Amino acid sequence: MERLLVFAAVGLLAQLVDGALGMAYGVTSTTLLLSTGVTPAVASASVHLSEVGTTLASGLSHWRFGNVDWAVVLRIAVPGAIGGFVGANVLTSLSTESAVPWMAALLLLLGLYIISRFMFRQPPVLQMGRRPGTRVLVPLGLFAGFVDATGGGGWGPVATPTLLAGGKLDPRKVIGSVSTAESRSRARSASAS
Repeated sequence: MERLLVFAAVGLLAQLVDGALGMAYGVTSTTLLLSTGVTPAVASASVHLSEVGTTLASGLSHWRFGNVDWAVVLRIAVPGAIGGFVGANVLTSLSTESAVPWMAALLLLLGLYIISRFMFRQPPVLQMGRRPGTRVLVPLGLFAGFVDATGGGGWGPVATPTLLAGGKLDPRKVIGSVSTAESRSRARSASAS
């Protein structure tokens, strides 16, 4: 019972961070589950099942406050669902222990890029009315969905910094659109499997 309460508290905190920043639920929750001895495949499945509800609530909240760019959501969610489906199939057939350092390095590089972009350069001027194109959003959705499914988290940490760095969307629209796309992607990949 004590363990269940710890998982519930971590889930609550992880979703608060995820809803505000557009990332961290999967990474935080998966790390906790893996540290308690849960296998990677079970941890990934458990986190993704719980995220169906949490991302839906987050997406609805962002939509209610006008933080969603539906053109971005549609262009990133469908490829994200495909990437997630492929990633889940890869996860069941391969050991992902060797991928952990690569994923950690990728997320670290994205984080360092975002920090350097916003700390050491002029903040990007938002190009209002312009949004990332399909050539950016489709591969980003595929990759974010794949990384998320194989690593137990990563949709937000891959998609949010990439779109923020592009400087084409207001940050609140980036976070709202990524959260909503993640919700739609989960619904589509769940119905595909």
